[in-house]
Amino acid sequence: MLHTRSAFARRSSAIAIATTLLVAVPAIAQDQPVADQSETADIVVTGFRASLDSALGMKRREAAAIDSIVAEDIGKFPDSNLAESMQRVPGVALARGDGGEGRNISVRGLGAGFTRVRINGMEGTAQTGGSDIYGAGNNGRSFDFNVFPTEIFSALSVRKTPSADIEEGSLGATVDLSAPKPFDQKDDFVLSMTARGVYNELSKKVDPRASLLVSKQFGDSGFGILGSVAYQQRNLREVGYSAVDLLPANINGGFCSPLGAPINTAGQTPEQLATRGVTAANCSNGNPRTSTQAAYDTIQNLRREGAEGTPGSGAFFPRLPRYLNSEQKQERIGGSLTLQYQPDDQTDISVDFLYSRFEVTRRDNYIAAVSFARNASNLGQPMTSVREIEFDENGSLVHGVFDGVDVRSEGLVDNFVSTFKQANVNFKRELNDSLTVDAIVGFNRSIWNGKKRLQTFMDAVDVDGFSIDFRDGGSTPVLGFGTDVGNPGSFAYAPPLADGTVRGGFSFQGKPSRNKTDNLTAGANLTWKASETFSIRAGGQYRRSDFLSTFLRPFNADTVVRALPAGTTLADITTTIGGVDKLWGNGAPSGWAAIDAEKWADTFGFDAVRYCGVECGGGRSRVREEVTSGYVMANFDLEDAIGFRVRGDAGVRYVKTDMLSSGYIQIASATTPTGLAGRFAAARNVYDDWLPSANVVIEPMQNLLVRFSGAKVLARPELGLLTPTSGVNPVTRVGNINNPFLDPIRANTFDVAVEWYFRPGSLLSAAFFYKDIKSFVQNVNSLIPFNQLGLPNGLLENSNTDPSEPFNVSQPFNTPGGPLKGIELNAQIPFTFFDGFLGNFGMLANFTHVTSKIDYILASVNGVPTVTTTADLVGLSKNTASGTLYYEDEKFSIRTTGNFRDKFIRGIPASPGSDLVGNAKTFYMDASASFAVTDRLKLIVEAQNLTDEQNRLYTDSVRQDTLFETRIGRTFTFGVTYRM
Repeated sequence: MLHTRSAFARRSSAIAIATTLLVAVPAIAQDQPVADQSETADIVVTGFRASLDSALGMKRREAAAIDSIVAEDIGKFPDSNLAESMQRVPGVALARGDGGEGRNISVRGLGAGFTRVRINGMEGTAQTGGSDIYGAGNNGRSFDFNVFPTEIFSALSVRKTPSADIEEGSLGATVDLSAPKPFDQKDDFVLSMTARGVYNELSKKVDPRASLLVSKQFGDSGFGILGSVAYQQRNLREVGYSAVDLLPANINGGFCSPLGAPINTAGQTPEQLATRGVTAANCSNGNPRTSTQAAYDTIQNLRREGAEGTPGSGAFFPRLPRYLNSEQKQERIGGSLTLQYQPDDQTDISVDFLYSRFEVTRRDNYIAAVSFARNASNLGQPMTSVREIEFDENGSLVHGVFDGVDVRSEGLVDNFVSTFKQANVNFKRELNDSLTVDAIVGFNRSIWNGKKRLQTFMDAVDVDGFSIDFRDGGSTPVLGFGTDVGNPGSFAYAPPLADGTVRGGFSFQGKPSRNKTDNLTAGANLTWKASETFSIRAGGQYRRSDFLSTFLRPFNADTVVRALPAGTTLADITTTIGGVDKLWGNGAPSGWAAIDAEKWADTFGFDAVRYCGVECGGGRSRVREEVTSGYVMANFDLEDAIGFRVRGDAGVRYVKTDMLSSGYIQIASATTPTGLAGRFAAARNVYDDWLPSANVVIEPMQNLLVRFSGAKVLARPELGLLTPTSGVNPVTRVGNINNPFLDPIRANTFDVAVEWYFRPGSLLSAAFFYKDIKSFVQNVNSLIPFNQLGLPNGLLENSNTDPSEPFNVSQPFNTPGGPLKGIELNAQIPFTFFDGFLGNFGMLANFTHVTSKIDYILASVNGVPTVTTTADLVGLSKNTASGTLYYEDEKFSIRTTGNFRDKFIRGIPASPGSDLVGNAKTFYMDASASFAVTDRLKLIVEAQNLTDEQNRLYTDSVRQDTLFETRIGRTFTFGVTYRM
């Protein structure tokens, strides 16, 4: 069983491969001439080591704590993904999305929403889609790095401590992405081309990846032009297991009781019982009672703490136990164009254009049991018999056999396109020896267009002998479906029966939808150099961000399940999902029948589905932020005054934020084709902040730096929480309400670090950081009378609900925060102290430990907390580490990198009976090698995920029941680079 072999075995084989590469290549290289180490100062360092040296020089010169990654060659970033590159930066942890590809980052324990990203000097937004388990589409401030090909950038920097001249908005870090410029190149003319083939062992396809960069400086005219373009196509496959959620048995009404026992009515009326065929002999129409008394009593007798009076409250079941197969086709294209003018040494003007387009079509297929996710109203769990059952001491299911289970073959087609466009002008002019002015003006637009998200499914009703088996000791079960799931004839696709039995169907899942973000930035700065050791920098900035999110609704008439046309069978509109058993193992079927979405659409004519917008209950929300800021900052160097070097900056930034948000509240309507309408709402929130900051670097002796930093910082709430929209159900009296009056998350920060540059290109450092997070934003569940929610009474029409009745409402609030503190250890050591080929080795290593405790409010009444818990900050991994071992000489370059991320919380609270949703720890290992055939031609070999790591999500900190675990396999790349 592929996925259950030990992590040690996977990692040992990967380390063996990487070690073989690292040993074999230097052995071959021994015949190559090695430079005399005594002449190191005269050697021109190139390649990976040169990029490390350049980044280290940038870090050393800065007053703030900054870590950088620089392209090792023209058009060649050192990793295949920008987010994956940043794993090597101390304190940075990678969050992966579908197919295992790096999507966004957290820095020093703070999630992606706390990190700002600037592209060529101005703030940018990048949003993509994804599966529900990874957060689906990004509607927030998080930056999705997978939108961009790496080849269009030449450097990135992670700024961990603020300065007054850097825009606010980050608690974690500010990341700067920089495209190359013509006058950054050493040669007047540069042409660089790279072509690769990318192979994944699960998709078993070779995909193209190529890039081109051309740069030209036009002699004494001071004019230069640089253009780059990159293209990549990828076919990804992901296989595994998903539970969707874990629920105690009582949530959906328990199970069907045995023959002779009292009937489990699960809140049904006598009329409903009769309609559904619930009798002393049957759980439902044609579905006999087969529960054993022992199994039934085992479930009933399990009671969790706090719900001792509720039978079955301590027996936990997967909500939708299922195998999954996900296949993606990606196409990523990007380019940059820079026009640069330097007529003299005092002037630099550049105009930058950048474009990226990322399109994904993802096809997910599941074979699942759906009865555990249903209550009696849709003939679910109370109509299911349990023949055998076993739990562990925590109430987690070990083994079970069930009858009357509905088995579903589900397919999902998700197609989205993310585009990014930016144009900006940067100007810098030294007016005289003392005054320098610089300015930027730019505009960018990010669009995430969710074109299609179509779910289709067919059902096998009341199957006997369905089983869930964890007895092999693995983290995922063996599922037995009790029917031939490979035969389309085992399933039904037809309108529901009169008793409510579902026999297949479809859903458009809120698509098509679209997010558009327009960012405008304009700013100017003046630097006055009073002396060689003191200067003052001051400036102002205006930023405007306009976020617009929309989705359409199909007409009700277009969402009705219809019978198959005469002469058409399920075999005519289905396909077979095969190969999961070989790639995943663990009992997965050799193949299962699934609806072919294209054949289905042709059969029922669903290409002509009609949609309507806010007039029919569709969504349209908008958040427009205008930020006006100004700052003054002093830069100083006190070496002459005190005898040793003390340098740094100190200043203050004033920020005023004016936020206007609007949206539509859905209300029932008898006159629209969807049965819904929209009611417009708007809100405005204005606040300002004074943000002082200081960075001090003390150099008590040569090559030793001690850094201190302190600042007040802020991060603004997620965009989706700021729209004045809501959704309430007047029948169940539950709802959710956004909050446009949220304050930003504010914090006081302090950092101290020691850095020892003990040899050229070498560093040993340790840092301590502390963030006193003053406030946090949480979704709080609270019982509040409807007439105190600020919503129109029209939402209660035809519900017989009095406005004074309490509703269980989830709403975001500013709540108290808590301290976050941690340490970073970092080492960069080229082995130049060895003679011969050993001097061509080197290593990078870093380790970060972070702790934080936040008081989470799980429930409240009229704003007063009634249930609370204390846990780590969401997204925080206590321990992260990265290590790289490399070898590089005139011909060969090879390196292997391992990245470890500790477990972290993805969401809190979780479902009833579970305290959180977590992500298990992961370890990924990558390797790359190149051989310079000539000075211009280089061969490339790369490998990702050598450990064949699998990501696992779980629910509850004690039980750690698996929610989701998949295999993405290893990826290998072969390529060639030509430069002239």
